[in-house]
Amino acid sequence: MLQVGILLHQAKSGRLIVRLTREVRSGVPILDDKGRRLGRVVELIGPVRAPYASVAVTSGRIGKAGDAAYVEG
Repeated sequence: MLQVGILLHQAKSGRLIVRLTREVRSGVPILDDKGRRLGRVVELIGPVRAPYASVAVTSGRIGKAGDAAYVEG
């Protein structure tokens, strides 16, 4: 697994907002530290130098602020 960012919060829409530390593409599954799927990247937002990802939750788990976000790889 490769760490790609940090969970910030859950938006009113129900999506997770992740501050990215590495480049990811839309549609990529986001995992927690145990390899369980949290959701899928739906949208990349923010400035190019400090991007964020909006993640549609696909499981009952959402993690908590400050938790690391990972992708397979």
